[in-house]
Amino acid sequence: EVFTVKNGDEGFNIFCKENPDFVLADWMMSPMDGISLTRRIRNDPRSPNHFTPVILMTGFSERKRVIQARDAGVTEFLVKPFTARDLYKRVSQLIERPRQFVRCEDFFGPDRRRKPTSEFQGPFRRDSDKQKASEQRDRMKEASVHLDRLRENTGLIRGGKFEIKQIDLNKASDIDFE
Repeated sequence: EVFTVKNGDEGFNIFCKENPDFVLADWMMSPMDGISLTRRIRNDPRSPNHFTPVILMTGFSERKRVIQARDAGVTEFLVKPFTARDLYKRVSQLIERPRQFVRCEDFFGPDRRRKPTSEFQGPFRRDSDKQKASEQRDRMKEASVHLDRLRENTGLIRGGKFEIKQIDLNKASDIDFE
C-alpha cells in the first residue's frame, strides 16, 4: 500500500500510524522538509521504527547537500530527474543490502560506509591522505629520536613499569634536539 502526503508533518503522522516498510520523501516540502522528516523518524520518541529506510528525492546534487542528507540519517539519495529504473535500484539496495545503523552522541542513522569493513581502505585512500600520513610518520620518527635523547639525558627508561621521577628540567632544557 502506498500513502501520499503533501508535507513532512502529514508524512510523520502517517508514518506513525501506518509504520511503512520505507519512506520516499522530497527534500523540498513545506512546512517540514524531507531532512526534518528524516530527523524526526530517526529521533522522535513517537516514531514507531527509527530504523525505517528513507530515500530522499531532490534536485540538489551538490556534495554539501548529499552530506547534509547523510548526516540527517537518509538511507539513499535520489537526484531528480530520475527514472523508474533509478528508483528501482534504490529500493533494491534497501532490500538486498540493508545498512547497519550507528548511534553516537550526535548521529543516529544508517552506517555511512557502503562497503563491508573488510574492504574498507581506511582514511588513506586518497593520494593527499597518503602524503599527509607520510609527513606524520616522519614527524613521529623525529619525535621518537627526541624522546630517546631526553630519556638518555634524564635517566628515564623506555617501557617497563611507570615510575614517577623528578627530572631536572634545567638539564632537559639543555639537550640539543637539532
